[in-house]
Amino acid sequence: MSRTQTSSIGIGGITCAACVGRVERALSKVPGVQTCSVNLATESAHVQWQEGQDEAALLPVLRRAIRDAGYEPRSSEATWSDDPSPWQGFMPIAFGLVLSLPLTFPMFAALWGSNFMLPAWLQLALATPVQFILGARFYKGAWHALKNASTNMDVLVALGTSSAWLLSVWLGWGVSHHGHEPHLYFEGAAVVITLVRLGKWLEERIKRQTTAAIRALHRLRPQVAQLEDALSPSGVRDLPVDELRLGDVVLVKAGAAMPADGCVVSGRSSVNESMLTGEPLPVSKQEGDGVTGGSLNGEGLLRVRVTAVGAQSMLARIISRVEQAQAEKAPIQRLVDRVSEVFVPAVLLLALITLLAWSWWGVSWDEALVHAVSVMVIACPCAMGLATPTALVAGTGLAAGRGILI
Repeated sequence: MSRTQTSSIGIGGITCAACVGRVERALSKVPGVQTCSVNLATESAHVQWQEGQDEAALLPVLRRAIRDAGYEPRSSEATWSDDPSPWQGFMPIAFGLVLSLPLTFPMFAALWGSNFMLPAWLQLALATPVQFILGARFYKGAWHALKNASTNMDVLVALGTSSAWLLSVWLGWGVSHHGHEPHLYFEGAAVVITLVRLGKWLEERIKRQTTAAIRALHRLRPQVAQLEDALSPSGVRDLPVDELRLGDVVLVKAGAAMPADGCVVSGRSSVNESMLTGEPLPVSKQEGDGVTGGSLNGEGLLRVRVTAVGAQSMLARIISRVEQAQAEKAPIQRLVDRVSEVFVPAVLLLALITLLAWSWWGVSWDEALVHAVSVMVIACPCAMGLATPTALVAGTGLAAGRGILI
């Protein structure tokens, strides 16, 4: 039976399960790829191909396939290393909230029986920057989706809010109202865009929190090791951990983390291995005992000979197994993805049926269009596509942080 190799690629710009399906189809078409799975919560693709192929030659092809599908390929390390400020990216949303809030005043005034309405020109001035500046990312995402003959949440938001904005412009200036102020829907378009952007910002925070355990595992390994070097005046020199080789002897001082997996050459100490076993009590180590990279040395000085580096180290294998578990999809998640892929076309079809049904019922074309637009602006498939993978990532990540591998 032929053996396989796997690799992970970060993906930027995926917003819903429809995006997941499109990237998976693009990657599956690359010659040599056997299986692929895209995780919305971690924004990464887990690709498996037949052993014997040149990974250095295949990865650029995979990245190009992601880009051609309308998304941004990233390194898998960036997926875990990004740890932005909790408020990063909130300023555009605050801008939308400031402009959208005055548009909602007439709705609150109606609770007290007032028919107060903002002038049409003022509503247009407030809603237009939200529509085309804050909402620019939806137009960009919708263009990429339509260019690849597919639909996603961006198509739904762009089409629904644009319809509400254009309808309001038509009702405000294209129709004669015999002196009375028409009811416009600028507030619906502006508020929907602002709230969807707010929801996306909250989703990003949630995804960063669910991957915090993996980032913590990455941070366990120190960046620099103290390598024994007979040519150095002090007998040791600092060396990046990534440059350690098998057989190197490193010094690990009290309170320092093990730079790599190894075997104790000399010295005696106690080592905290809770990152691996979950056991809080330190373990005694002496000559001949094995140690694990990332574990914490206690009170003694140890000389350690490196026995595993890079992807072969225990910590790297733990991280790889957790990432693999998070990339694989549970049966319920595959079902949700299949439903989400047809959700947007179904909503658009339902909006068209609504428009035709109300028109057939005898209401004015303007009112029928309002009902059709309402169907589009209240529907959003991203929560359905994100809930299951987020729950799985949160569970496996927290378990890994407590020494439990699923």
